[in-house]
Amino acid sequence: MSSVENNKIVFAEPPADFDWEALETSGPKATAERAKVEKAYEDTLSSITEKEVLMGTIVGLNKKEAVINIGYKSEGVVPLSEFRYKPDLAVGDKVEVYIEKQEDKTGQMIISHKTARVHNAWGKVNTAMESGEIITGYVKCRTKGGLIVDVFGLEAFLPGSQIDVKPIRDYDQYVGKNMEFKVVKINQEFKNVVVSHKALIEAEIEAQKKQIIGGLEKGQVLEGTVKNITSYGVFVDLGGVDGLVHITDLSYGRVSHPEEVVKLDAKINVVILDFDDEKRRIALGLKQLSPHPWDSLDANLNAGDNIKGKVMVITDYGAFVEVAPGVEGLLHVSEMSWSQHLRSPKDFLKEGQEVDVQVLNIDREERKMSLGMKQLAKDPWEDIEFKYPVNSRHTAKVRNFTHFGIFAELEEGVDGLIHISDLSWTKRVKHPSDFCKIGDEIDVQVLEVDKENRRLSLGHKQVEENPWEVFADTFKPGSVHEGTITSRTGSNFTVALPYGVEGTVALKHLKKEDNSKAEVEDKLPFKVLEFNGEARRIVLSHTRTFEEGDDVIEAAPAKRGGRKAGEEHGHGQSPSVRSVNDKVEKSTLGDLGVLSDLKNAMENTERGGKAPKRKARRVEEDDADFEDMEG
Repeated sequence: MSSVENNKIVFAEPPADFDWEALETSGPKATAERAKVEKAYEDTLSSITEKEVLMGTIVGLNKKEAVINIGYKSEGVVPLSEFRYKPDLAVGDKVEVYIEKQEDKTGQMIISHKTARVHNAWGKVNTAMESGEIITGYVKCRTKGGLIVDVFGLEAFLPGSQIDVKPIRDYDQYVGKNMEFKVVKINQEFKNVVVSHKALIEAEIEAQKKQIIGGLEKGQVLEGTVKNITSYGVFVDLGGVDGLVHITDLSYGRVSHPEEVVKLDAKINVVILDFDDEKRRIALGLKQLSPHPWDSLDANLNAGDNIKGKVMVITDYGAFVEVAPGVEGLLHVSEMSWSQHLRSPKDFLKEGQEVDVQVLNIDREERKMSLGMKQLAKDPWEDIEFKYPVNSRHTAKVRNFTHFGIFAELEEGVDGLIHISDLSWTKRVKHPSDFCKIGDEIDVQVLEVDKENRRLSLGHKQVEENPWEVFADTFKPGSVHEGTITSRTGSNFTVALPYGVEGTVALKHLKKEDNSKAEVEDKLPFKVLEFNGEARRIVLSHTRTFEEGDDVIEAAPAKRGGRKAGEEHGHGQSPSVRSVNDKVEKSTLGDLGVLSDLKNAMENTERGGKAPKRKARRVEEDDADFEDMEG
């Protein structure tokens, strides 16, 4: 033995009692003794092979590692992170390890506890699934929809719905904890494991439910905890069994959402309304624990009283108005306005609006109340005969069409009917929509008032002078006018004449001078065969404009003096009629100024007077024309 001191090798002195003779002697006895000792030492060591799982004993612990003795000549070291699922790890505990390598470059044995657990995990998991064994796992972290759990070294999924029998909102509270589970599903192909903690307590809860439901009685008041809130009601935990408080049983007042009445996890008293032993359903009530609002309603409130209310809900047929806490009345749409035509309640009211109403009817036994709003305003029909007397003229608004006429509104609540026959003196209206549009303003004259039945008969054509009184001389039999064929009905054709007047011509009277037949849209001269002012009918013929015949029919005697039936256009007519007829063949029915001038001219001429000089609307006439009329 030597050592280095001051750069010199120093040899140590051997012990004085060292047996050099024994060292040099290597006989059979010494060899046998050595072999015996070596065997005894080897018997104390375990025989290990790589890639196998062995049980070891914890012989040492520090902050980062655990020293494990597996009976080999050297111990193994495992990180404490592999024992997270076992926070109470202590010296002397037996654990399984996986031999990854007997010795590394430094002579250290490499072992793993985590790998050993995974190595045997699938067998244990399948056994636990088949036997229903309760296993312990470590909650590693949160994931979407649940938690990740370490079970036998495998990562298993714990769905949020399987954590507890009640809904869990905070998953993080379970992270880092050990929990007991049951294996409920294994996917061998994808190596997926699903566990449940809820399954462990369901059996116990089921027994509790039977016991609780068995002791329930209708009308019993219990204390519970708000477990879940939905749009249709509240689930209350009664101590192991759940009951439902429907939204209609939360409050006597109108509730839009249960959150307006209760809060999650709140302690509330509820009354049992009904329960089903077989289906395990319990119907609960909250409002039943309070007096009904109708019982505290003012006893002096009667029909005809005016009160204030708040619009709670608007429907298609009306609105519900709260007149006292929890007490609502129906305000029907027909009671919102005196108007007769249908309108939406939303045209009058908005939810949350404060309104003045009148009690129309109240039934305390049935707890029903009908309200009115229009009753607070004056009924426009009270003095209708004075506001809208017969023959008075007004401007109305078109509100609605029917096949027989127009409903026009004179004011809010006062509508009248304009019959289709009272729309125009000359135009044949097939449907009112061809004459005007909804929302148009129209001049009307009151024809009839029926106060008792709230009906007004109106006329539009009556605000204008009846042109047929003038047409009797203008379109007298035998006169000729230019017209346009507009349509055909069977063997009869309709012809548009001057001033917007229409006449009728038969097919046989449409033969032209060249023997061809006239067609629709042809513009031709027509001779008047018949004029009937009362029936507003003019019968025409094109053929008779160039052929003589005796088929001219004299209408009822003209009001302003008779004429010969066979007079041609321009012969025997008054100068005023001849002048206007020559100049104004394209005027429309609306040109009432022309008709008025024409009428005045004829009256003055027949009395020997002079026609006044007035310019007709839409018709251009010069001074020479008026001079002819005066002559």
